[in-house]
Amino acid sequence: MSPPTAHAAPYPGPHVDPPAAGVAGPSGTGRARPLPPDERRAALIAATLPLVAEHGTKVTTRQIAEAAGVAEGTIFRVFPDKEALIRAACDAVLDPAPLLAELDGVDLTLPLRVRLLVATAILQQRLIRVFNLMMAVRMTAPPEKAQGQNAAPTNELIYAAVARVLEPDRHAFRRPVGEVARLLRLLTFSGTHPLISDGQPLSADEIVSVLLDGVLHHQGDG
Repeated sequence: MSPPTAHAAPYPGPHVDPPAAGVAGPSGTGRARPLPPDERRAALIAATLPLVAEHGTKVTTRQIAEAAGVAEGTIFRVFPDKEALIRAACDAVLDPAPLLAELDGVDLTLPLRVRLLVATAILQQRLIRVFNLMMAVRMTAPPEKAQGQNAAPTNELIYAAVARVLEPDRHAFRRPVGEVARLLRLLTFSGTHPLISDGQPLSADEIVSVLLDGVLHHQGDG
């Protein structure tokens, strides 16, 4: 397997499954077929995310309804107002569960460098989605920090998921696996953030290289 590469290029918007599949009716009229409440909620959130990335909080419920293929009134049968729908969309992007599931799916039989490239690309993709969302809605901090809540439980779960990826090679590190996981996340965060990186984000390969190889020439390097 050839090592994957990931570049923190500008992200077009949060990744969501397109609502058109199973939302718009077969007649092509744009009217939605009936959906169970949970599916309708998910479809509205999926339609909202790219619009929020493009328009921020100025997005209108009419735009959302057109993107979801529903009548505008349908939105208010699911959400009390536009703000509640935008909050739900933000919560979907900030939910760590999909990230944890992706990290849990990393193949531990891959070589260390390849495993780290895969894990770093996963972390970067989430961070880019979060950064873009925060800029679009002018959020200065994740909701739990803005409300004075403790984000430590989520961070600990992410560290544990990254440590799992590192664990097969724990004896190759000069530092404990947990500390290596923390360093990887710190490098990924700072190297991906558009302001911290001065608009020159690092690729997954560059981040992994700094973590594993440092920046000094080693004996035998060309």
